[in-house]
Amino acid sequence: MDLISVVEKEFEVVKDYPKFGAGDTITVSYKISEGNKERIQNFRGVVIQVRGTGATKTFTIRKMSGNIGVERIFPMYSPFIDSIEINKRGSVRRKRIFYLRSLTGKKARIKEKRF
Repeated sequence: MDLISVVEKEFEVVKDYPKFGAGDTITVSYKISEGNKERIQNFRGVVIQVRGTGATKTFTIRKMSGNIGVERIFPMYSPFIDSIEINKRGSVRRKRIFYLRSLTGKKARIKEKRF
């Protein structure tokens, strides 16, 4: 084991988030500080990718704001993430669905996973 992984294990923060992957629609409640006030803002969108391991794990969410696509990368173990809620489970064949960037309208829909 190398030294970096030993230090990462020591400072690892364990948070209980639900398991999610590419294609899932999730809502991330994110703490935003404006001056001396703090509020929680929700960011709801489709997970495009989940990458990294351990403390460096991140996930990218894409949502449409009007006609403009907005992507945001969240560190999984950020202290600013209040909660993560899964709204829909998506059925996709890939781990990284960057092809969603070029699609608009009905073509950008993702099938819902059946249980």
